[in-house]
Amino acid sequence: MLPVGAIPWTGLVTIFLIIVIVIIFASGVVIVQPYEQGLQIRLGQYIGRMNPGFRWVIPLITRVVKLDLRTEVMDVPRQEVITKDNSPTNVDAIVYVRVIDPEKAYFEVMNYRAATVALAQTSLRGIIGDMELDEVLYNRDIINARLRDILDRETDAWGVKVERVEIKEVDPVGPVKQAMTEQTAAERERRAAILRADGEKRAAILKAEGNRQSIILEA
Repeated sequence: MLPVGAIPWTGLVTIFLIIVIVIIFASGVVIVQPYEQGLQIRLGQYIGRMNPGFRWVIPLITRVVKLDLRTEVMDVPRQEVITKDNSPTNVDAIVYVRVIDPEKAYFEVMNYRAATVALAQTSLRGIIGDMELDEVLYNRDIINARLRDILDRETDAWGVKVERVEIKEVDPVGPVKQAMTEQTAAERERRAAILRADGEKRAAILKAEGNRQSIILEA
């Protein structure tokens, strides 16, 4: 007779096997969130999409890749760009993108986020390189529209939709900024001088008109 509480080794094996089976079965459970789309890959072969909800796949041989379908905000790092009139300028931007084709976003490009940011950087350099500094400073909407069109056209092959592009900051490099500050100060001084001269002219005219009226009245 076995001691109280003792379990035969066959019983231990059975319990162990049950636990292993439960773990393997549980590993096949997949939960896809409402804003996600799953891609099911089995033994190196693409099976199909997996819609949101509670799902179960064959464990060990099936892998599920989840892609977020919400709009993502990507920061285009600050970079120095040379304008058409040879003015070094620091520029950065924000790109809003959304995955519209999960298969393309996963199978056609290794990392669509990094690829989109790199493309935005090179495209931004090209756009600003064709514009003068004053155009860059006062025509951000044009830059945004051109950059969005370029990115949207190129990222279409990756299953990514570029919804919006915004230039965050245009900051001319030190000497250029100093020259602009001096130019602005000179322009303000010129306008102030014009206003002073115009005021003196009006005062002289009013004074002369007053003297003439006085002479007429005395006569």
